[in-house]
Amino acid sequence: MTNDNGSVKPHTSRSKPHQHQTNDPTLLQSLEWRCIGPYRGGRVVAVAGDPTNSQVFYFGSTGGGVWKTTDGGIIWENVSDGYFKRASVGALAVSQSDPNVIYVGMGETTIRSNVSHGDGVYRSTDGGKTWAHLGLANTRNIAKVRIHPHDPDLAYVAALGHAHGPNAERGVFRTTDGGKSWDRVLFRSEKTGAIDLSMDPNNPRTLYA
Repeated sequence: MTNDNGSVKPHTSRSKPHQHQTNDPTLLQSLEWRCIGPYRGGRVVAVAGDPTNSQVFYFGSTGGGVWKTTDGGIIWENVSDGYFKRASVGALAVSQSDPNVIYVGMGETTIRSNVSHGDGVYRSTDGGKTWAHLGLANTRNIAKVRIHPHDPDLAYVAALGHAHGPNAERGVFRTTDGGKSWDRVLFRSEKTGAIDLSMDPNNPRTLYA
């Protein structure tokens, strides 16, 4: 949750009775998974769609940058080549209020022996045609990006930091100006990073890290 100044604060609450929801299992019986490429795309942990167009999706791979489809996955095009200095993507988010605005957090956070690190955050304001680097280069591995549902310039980043050692640029960061500046709003220690971040859809001032 956030304080009045927007910083993240610890949250405590009383447990509410569990509300059991039932879904009709037959609704999903006819659905089947299929691979839609691209071939040898590598490990993927970041996927997001255009909230206004069900045919437009983006994904970020751990070794190939950001890819975009405008036809539901029939054709994929790399949209980050020539702009990104690193290829490993850990997080990706598309703005609900302006689908042309996309934030990408670099560096995979599925830690393994050969984990690939990134160089901060990139942003596009034209649906992936061009990109700008927004800093936070020493976060190395970014696990999640959340954008305010009504303000594409207000975004949060959950940064793991260095995968195998301490560093100060980790925790949760916030921008209110589209990435021109960042404030660290949650920090526990140089050995503790943020690996997930959720925003309450009914109250975007409430976040859980």
